[in-house]
Amino acid sequence: MSFSFDQPSADKTELEGAGAFTPRFDQNGLVTAVVTDVRDGELLMVAHMDAEALALTVETGIAHYYSRSRAKIWKKGESSGNLQTVHELRTDCDQDAVWLKVSVAGHDATCHTGRRSCFYRTVTQSDGRAVLEITDNQRHFDPNVVYSDQGTI
Repeated sequence: MSFSFDQPSADKTELEGAGAFTPRFDQNGLVTAVVTDVRDGELLMVAHMDAEALALTVETGIAHYYSRSRAKIWKKGESSGNLQTVHELRTDCDQDAVWLKVSVAGHDATCHTGRRSCFYRTVTQSDGRAVLEITDNQRHFDPNVVYSDQGTI
């Protein structure tokens, strides 16, 4: 990693204006990353980035995230071939979240289930209970084949 981020300014005007990108990482050292397809705006995933993942993303133009469950940096698509090329990276007004507009290589799928988006289900109500309905069941790849050498998906 060839650079690091400066500490966020306490001056709200400076934080909200043009100038240095000074992300505000939470108590766990993370910012939320919202990821959409650059072509049509489809919401593909929500993930987290630590300073290293964010710096790698800015430097390489390929999306990197921090896996909370594995406690390590994760280059999205490295195993599946579905790398995410970042076309635009935005931050919100207080710099504690980022928005990546990406194109997805390979199968054009982001979800480890083989679907284009991780948001393939809707929550509905049935008999007074919240239930999930699958709204996108198109698999762009077979996760059992793609991730077969990794033990778990």
